[in-house]
Amino acid sequence: MLMTYDEIMNELRAAGSDAGVASARHFGVNDDTVLGVRAPVLHKLAKRIGRNHAMAGRLWRSGVHEARSLAALIADPARTTAAQMERWVAGFTSWDTCDCFCFYLFDKTSLAWEKALAWSARDEEYVKRAGFALVASLAWHDKTAPNARFVPFFAAARRAAADNRNFVKKAVSWALRQMGKRNAALRARALKTAEQIAKIDAPSARWIASDVRRELTKG
Repeated sequence: MLMTYDEIMNELRAAGSDAGVASARHFGVNDDTVLGVRAPVLHKLAKRIGRNHAMAGRLWRSGVHEARSLAALIADPARTTAAQMERWVAGFTSWDTCDCFCFYLFDKTSLAWEKALAWSARDEEYVKRAGFALVASLAWHDKTAPNARFVPFFAAARRAAADNRNFVKKAVSWALRQMGKRNAALRARALKTAEQIAKIDAPSARWIASDVRRELTKG
């Protein structure tokens, strides 16, 4: 039986907890609308709802933190338009919502590669993060993508490496590490990029270079 909007919102509110809110705060999610619903609960609820693009739009418009993450889990990639992607990315206020959309929705759309590169050059913190989180997701999920698809993102990472904002620098590192894990050629390119980034006079650049080298040279 199809769930109504009110039923979904009531379940989300019932599943929230003070402990969940505290956990979200601990991990840097400071959205005032956080209910404290755990991720496994959201995924189970999404399975029960199924793909429902119209409902995803309604949940997004609620403004409630977990409802927005749930929207990413039930939206239909085939029906997701460029305008919707731009509207959603502009509304991100936390890293977890950003990553949820990139990992479960955006990377399955036909516009994923185009948006990843465009967003990586934007200035807004969560839009820029989305660019790099999206390419990290593509590096993980798109098993057939040729190496050439990833080449522009190494230059993008160099350009963003001096951005000292925490959620940006972590996404830059994530993208480089995930690209480097695909194969030997991309690993070499990621490590070379890390060496170039290490020469940039910025704390974030030094952190990114160290993080990438540690991950891709261990073992």
